[in-house]
Amino acid sequence: MSVPYETAAYEPAESPESPEEHLARLLGRALNSFELPDETIRRLDCALAHDSSLHSAHHSAGLHRETYRHTWLLADGSALTLWELVHNTARGREPQHEVYADEEELRAATARLPLPPDAPDFELPVTVQLSAIPASRHAYAPDDSADHARRVLRRAENPDRPDAATAALLATACAHQITQAFGRPCRAAGLCFSLYEHAFLLRDGEEVSLWEVEHTATPDGRHMCEVYVSEDAARAAMERRAAQLS
Repeated sequence: MSVPYETAAYEPAESPESPEEHLARLLGRALNSFELPDETIRRLDCALAHDSSLHSAHHSAGLHRETYRHTWLLADGSALTLWELVHNTARGREPQHEVYADEEELRAATARLPLPPDAPDFELPVTVQLSAIPASRHAYAPDDSADHARRVLRRAENPDRPDAATAALLATACAHQITQAFGRPCRAAGLCFSLYEHAFLLRDGEEVSLWEVEHTATPDGRHMCEVYVSEDAARAAMERRAAQLS
């Protein structure tokens, strides 16, 4: 017997990890992920958001199994679900993870587990985390990060660049990572725009990012750098600069 759980509404902006990261983590721990159809994996490449929930649980005499439902919202508006079976019935009682694209296959795999038939499923009172949420989506490298932050802020030419409080905060940076941000394009014929995220890890564990716009949307076509404290502000500046010269 399965005890259904309501699937939460999609909240892409609040998700602790991207749909791609969540899928990679799920497939990485599943012993049979190679059995999933190629078409299923291809469809998940265009996922926009995801949600996970405990579907049912079964505990008896030191043995247990849980089933989880992982659902992705795809770019075409459809949804795709993978079912994860977690159990400790193998030798050594180490947790084993299996993943299935079909609920019938999940039920067949569950029926094969050596669990007493008279031990019913039960609903857990709280949502269970599959594993610890990754501490960060960035791969930081220890370096002279405080000096890097100073150099980024020093080359910013925009009047609304980050203030002195931000500079003081970044003076405590102990590691950083630089990545180019893509996503929504800035349409401006003949102009060159690039957006970079400078992510900093502070000594107290806090994470702070600076968003650097490099562009040639200047009256004389020279190269210019602007720095903002959020991606939205940086992208808005790109659109504004392009509109001024369009």
